[in-house]
Amino acid sequence: MSSKEGNAPYDIKGKVTLVGAGPGAPDLITLRGQLALVKADVIIYDDLANAELLTVCRADAVKIYVGKRAGRHYMPQEEIGAILVREALPGRKVVRLKGGDPLVFGRGGEEAELLTKAGIDFEIVPGVTAASAAGAMAGIPLTQRGVASAVVFVTGHECRDKSPEAEVDWAALARTRATLCIYMGARRLSAIAAALIQGGLSGDTPMAVVTNASLANEAVSVGVLDDAELLASAAVGQPALIIVGEVVRLREILAEAREGSFQSADRL
Repeated sequence: MSSKEGNAPYDIKGKVTLVGAGPGAPDLITLRGQLALVKADVIIYDDLANAELLTVCRADAVKIYVGKRAGRHYMPQEEIGAILVREALPGRKVVRLKGGDPLVFGRGGEEAELLTKAGIDFEIVPGVTAASAAGAMAGIPLTQRGVASAVVFVTGHECRDKSPEAEVDWAALARTRATLCIYMGARRLSAIAAALIQGGLSGDTPMAVVTNASLANEAVSVGVLDDAELLASAAVGQPALIIVGEVVRLREILAEAREGSFQSADRL
């Protein structure tokens, strides 16, 4: 039975697609993600999704900005969730466009849980996450045989209401000797580096800070844990991914090898 009242339940509910927009460059979104944008009635997007992606949407599609970035919150997560439910209930196809991958520090799990409770169908379209993009663009392999056999994705910015038991144990991460990919950690980089050193890593452990990965203004700053304060200053106010581990040394080695191979080819 269809509703005659605006606030009564709907018989036909829409669908929400949580789309990973990738690290920044518009051509790094997946084909499935782009197709979802083309079909969408409503697109809910934020700062970390490249605005150029909105040009593939239908002209009559509704676009709702819910910009949100560490230190500059525009809209609370609870309100974003309410918008998702509100827009999907009348039977609309809704895309929640999120930077990187929806399930890697993208709060996609929280939104999926909310949609489940509301009885709204949803789909998750993965995206290229910042760690993969930053490593690739900077020429740093996150794993390398004989150098690093594990990768850890970890947040450098924890929510205030997290219990002490759930906080990041930097000393434990230092002991893993894995490549550490730190999201949202530029503002706390000095404290994080100190905790890693206290946990057993040498102050000479290499570190790279990649800002605006995959975009024209991408920048890579390389140093060691002891340089944390200086490296952090280069990332102020920009989306940054921090890579810590011996694999960072491979950036220079691979760059030199590549340059040498090109010079050899030129002589042929």
